[in-house]
Amino acid sequence: MSTAPASTESLRLGFLTALHLENRGYVAGLLVTNKYGRPLEFQCTAPVRPNRTQELLYGPTLVPFLLGELLSKTLLDRIGIKPHFVLTDLTEILDSRPHVALPVACVLKGTTTDAVRIGKLNFGLHAEFNEDSKAFERLAKELAADADLLEPLDRVREALDETMKAAA
Repeated sequence: MSTAPASTESLRLGFLTALHLENRGYVAGLLVTNKYGRPLEFQCTAPVRPNRTQELLYGPTLVPFLLGELLSKTLLDRIGIKPHFVLTDLTEILDSRPHVALPVACVLKGTTTDAVRIGKLNFGLHAEFNEDSKAFERLAKELAADADLLEPLDRVREALDETMKAAA
């Protein structure tokens, strides 16, 4: 799949984040929007709660596995309207990149020299996929310089909260 959309009208962004729910595990949500932030599709996972044996065996790799490999990949495979780019606020979700054919970037707190600037924020990439920087540089040129790319992630978290409350 090409990461360059045919036109800016067809540009689709994926906003992917997750929540840790006390006594219920982790749940992830993916919102696909057009370039103006209007929703095109939303999907979320059911909560996944690792058992004690998994916690012991996976150790510090458990959360990156759950968020990056298991939940994120599931959402990106399942979503009907595929995004051209995936943006997240959780570094563990960057671990989805080796398992999906889409460029994934994580908002960085602070500044760094190897960041890609998109809108008002700096984003980091998966260490093994630095070539994604070219795709994100093209994205930055297509979006407004003052684009707030955190706000859609807030919407995903709020939608996950609502969904989990309704399911409880």
